[in-house]
Amino acid sequence: AELNAEANRLAAHLRGLGVGPDVLVGIAAERSLEMVIGLLAILKAGGAYVPLDPEYPQERLAYMFDDSGIALLLTQS
Repeated sequence: AELNAEANRLAAHLRGLGVGPDVLVGIAAERSLEMVIGLLAILKAGGAYVPLDPEYPQERLAYMFDDSGIALLLTQS
């Protein structure tokens, strides 16, 4: 129930930022509960996620970001 509540909270925030159908959202996070919440939230908001491995070199991540047309990026702090 807590996982669902957190995903719903983030999904509402993402919708407020314009995430919806045909909107790509990048997610750069290590495998964790936060990553699962982020993935669920993106899907609940109606968007599609583009996984980005935070271990990739900065140049590779920048290329993937630009090439995919990501509108928003979720990261871990």
